[in-house]
Amino acid sequence: MAIVEVKVPQLSESVAEATLLQWKKKAGEAVQIDEILIEVETDKVVLEVPAPAAGVLTEIVEPDGATVVADQLLARIDTAAVAGAAAPASAAAPAAAPTPAPAPVAAPAAGSKAGVAMPAAAKLMADQGLAPGSVPGTGRDGRVTKGDVLAAAQAGARPAQIPTGVPTTGLPQVAAPAAPRLGDRPEQRVPMTRLRARVAERLLQSQATNAILTTFNEVNMQPVMDMRKRFQEKFEKEHGVRLGFMSFFVKAAVHALKKFPAVNASIDGNDIVYHGYFDIGIAVSSPRGLVVPILRDADQMSFADVEKKIADFGARARDGKLTLEDLTGGTFSISNGGVFGSMLSTPIINPPQSAILGVHATKERAVVENGQVVVRPMNYLALSYDHRLIDGREAVLSLVAMKDALEDPARLLFDI
Repeated sequence: MAIVEVKVPQLSESVAEATLLQWKKKAGEAVQIDEILIEVETDKVVLEVPAPAAGVLTEIVEPDGATVVADQLLARIDTAAVAGAAAPASAAAPAAAPTPAPAPVAAPAAGSKAGVAMPAAAKLMADQGLAPGSVPGTGRDGRVTKGDVLAAAQAGARPAQIPTGVPTTGLPQVAAPAAPRLGDRPEQRVPMTRLRARVAERLLQSQATNAILTTFNEVNMQPVMDMRKRFQEKFEKEHGVRLGFMSFFVKAAVHALKKFPAVNASIDGNDIVYHGYFDIGIAVSSPRGLVVPILRDADQMSFADVEKKIADFGARARDGKLTLEDLTGGTFSISNGGVFGSMLSTPIINPPQSAILGVHATKERAVVENGQVVVRPMNYLALSYDHRLIDGREAVLSLVAMKDALEDPARLLFDI
């Protein structure tokens, strides 16, 4: 017998603990090397735990939903065992009755996630009396979410029944749980994910420790739109990615940060740290919540580099593939609420940064130019900043520098 231990992977220094999601294998089942056994959710990313060796999963030490730390033992794999083979009885003592291993409510087929109930959804299915596998999943990879369970309950899904032909003599008689009467006022209590709880904690921390003030300005996006329209086709053909607006906002932000270093700085105790580099955080919405991956050395990136990286961040955020390295650091952030139709907002600073730019929807609006009312595609920009470090003058002028760069993109080429 050769036992191999499955342990929690190394976590970031800023991550103290994590939560196990759902085991994809039962004790006694065969596993292949590098086959994903379980996912571990931290307050930043979801990490996959692969099998370190092929064999049989003989023991699951920590169940679904357990709180774990780095390098903690999760399970054991016997590399010499055969799945389904009976273990030899000990001659010295009678064999103990096997202990059932924890298992997900809806176990998937090997390599498939379809039909697997998330922990909160599995509990709700049990409360509703719904049979495993009776609720179709609409989550990522076909997983069953709480919303799926509630929809099934409202649609009148049948509760779990004992299969025909299974003897009931001697089985404990337990009353089936009554389905809650949802009526016209349904409620749903869902525990926060680690990511959501961490975001909530950091937002409260930001508002409690920073002297946040927001300054606004408007920008005529017509020059950017004209340039984008002129070069879009050639740009996409040359670089294999669409030319969006975010690369212009990133470049305009870097342009302004170079002129006003305090906006790119941070406070550390009684010290001000002026960063000689420009790591721009891009707020991205994911199924697990808001994440802010970092564009490293954005001042050295081309428009194509920025667009490719943002597209990569978006895809990996949807698939839960962002790494801790992607989310660590940053000297300034940009939040684009415009993609959801936001007209105006006051973004909250991402500590320890000292400022964040809020971008909104570009809409045609009536504006006055040279005494005439004309229609222009306008965007409202919002710069939230820590007034402990950044004075109003620097905040306003840095936002004006971004506005000027967007209304005359040639400035970005000549750095003026």
